[in-house]
Amino acid sequence: MHDQAPTPAPARARRRLRSGIVTLALGAALFTVGAVVLPPDGHTTAEASRPAPPARGTLGALKDRVRHVPRDAGAWAALGMAYVQQARSTADPGTYDRAEKALRRSLTEQPDDNTDAQIGMGALAAARHDFPTALDWARQATTSAPYNPVAYGVLADAYTQLGRYPAAYRAVQRMNDLRPDAPALARASYTFELRGKIGQAVALMRRSLNAASTTGERSFAHTVLSTLALQSGDARGARREAQAGLREAPDDSALLEARARAHAALGKPSQAVADYRAAIAVAPLPHYLLGLGELQQSLGHPQEAEAQYAVLRGQEAIRRSEHAVADTDAILFEADHGRPSQAVTMAQEALRTRPFIAVHDALAWALHRDGRHREALGQADRALALGTRNALFLYHRAVIHHSLGDDAAARSDLKAALSTEPHFHPLHAATARALLQRIDNTP
Repeated sequence: MHDQAPTPAPARARRRLRSGIVTLALGAALFTVGAVVLPPDGHTTAEASRPAPPARGTLGALKDRVRHVPRDAGAWAALGMAYVQQARSTADPGTYDRAEKALRRSLTEQPDDNTDAQIGMGALAAARHDFPTALDWARQATTSAPYNPVAYGVLADAYTQLGRYPAAYRAVQRMNDLRPDAPALARASYTFELRGKIGQAVALMRRSLNAASTTGERSFAHTVLSTLALQSGDARGARREAQAGLREAPDDSALLEARARAHAALGKPSQAVADYRAAIAVAPLPHYLLGLGELQQSLGHPQEAEAQYAVLRGQEAIRRSEHAVADTDAILFEADHGRPSQAVTMAQEALRTRPFIAVHDALAWALHRDGRHREALGQADRALALGTRNALFLYHRAVIHHSLGDDAAARSDLKAALSTEPHFHPLHAATARALLQRIDNTP
C-alpha cells in the first residue's frame, strides 16, 4: 500500500534520497569501517568540519599525496579505504565509486601482494553487501600477508555475514593472537554478543575502548556499549555511554542514534526525537529514519511519521532501480508499512548473498506478515539458533508461534523479549505486553 514511486523532488531532496539508498548497505559494514581504520585518525564526523590544512592520514592529506606521488600504491590504497570510512559518516553516493577507483589504481600500481588494497576491496565489497566477493578479497589479503591482523578482521566480517560462524570465530582468534588491539577486541566482543553472552561481550568491548587510539575507535566502542546496555534493559547506562562518546565526537550520528533510543526507553520522547533528527541530518541512514518514524507513530504524530516513511519509500525506489541488495531495515519497513509479499522477495534476494541471522529474522517477519506462518517459524528459529539475545527477534518468533496456535511457546518468547529489553521497539513493545496479557488471561 506504500509502494508508489516518490513524487519528483527538488535537487537537494533527491540527493538526500539517493544518499539514503546508498547507506542501505552500510549497516553490515558498520563493523568493518568502524573498526578497520587505515588512516591514523578515523573520525566518524564529516570531513568538512575539520580545520585546514589537512592532517596526516585525512582524506585531504591522502589526496595531496596521490596528486604529488601518483605511483604510490600504498597512498592509493589508504585513500580508497578512507572513502569507505567516509561513506559511513556522509552517506555520499559517489563515495563507493571513488573508493573503488582509488583501490583499483593501487592494484594497477602494485598488482602483486598489495595487501592494503586487497583489504580495502574486501571492506568495500562488504559495504555493498557483496559478501562472497568480500570473502574472496579477504582470502587474498590473508594469503599475501598471513601475519596482518587487519586482513583477518575483514575475513571474520565476511564469514560472519555469510553465516559461517565457526570460521569467523577462528579468524577473530587469529586476529587477536596477532595483535589484540581495539579492532581485534571489538570483534571478539561481537562473537560473544552473537551467542548471547552479553557479560563477556561488554567486558571485551570495554577492553577495546581502553585500547582505542582514535576518535573513531572510541566512538564505535561507546556506541556498541550503549547498545549492549540498552539490550540488557539498562537505559540509563545506555544513555551514559552515548553521552560519553558524544563529548568527544558531538556529531557522530551513531552515537546520536544510540542516545535517541536510550531517551525513548527512559520515557523522554522529545529528547529522543531531537537526537534522531540530529543523526539524520548527519547521515539519513534507513534505521534512523525508521526509528524516528515509528517513534512519531507511537506518539500519535502520523504526519511526522509519514514524512520519514516517504523518504524510506524513495530510498527503496532508488534501490530497486539500481538492483542493489536490500538491508534488513528496508525489509522490515516493507513488511510493516508496505507490501509483505514484496518484503518476502527482498529478504529472499538478500539471503542469497548474506545468510546472516538478521536476514533470517527479517525473512521470518516478512513471511509471517504475508500469512506464511509455518515457513516463518523455520526462519525465526534460524535467527535465534546461536543463542542471540535480541528482543525483536524473540518478539517476531512469539507472534509467529501465536499465529500457529502455540501460545505456550509464544508466552515464553514474549517474556524473554520483555525481560531482555522492556522498550525494545516503539510500536512492538506495547503489542508484546498486550499479547502476553491476553495469553495469560486466556483460560
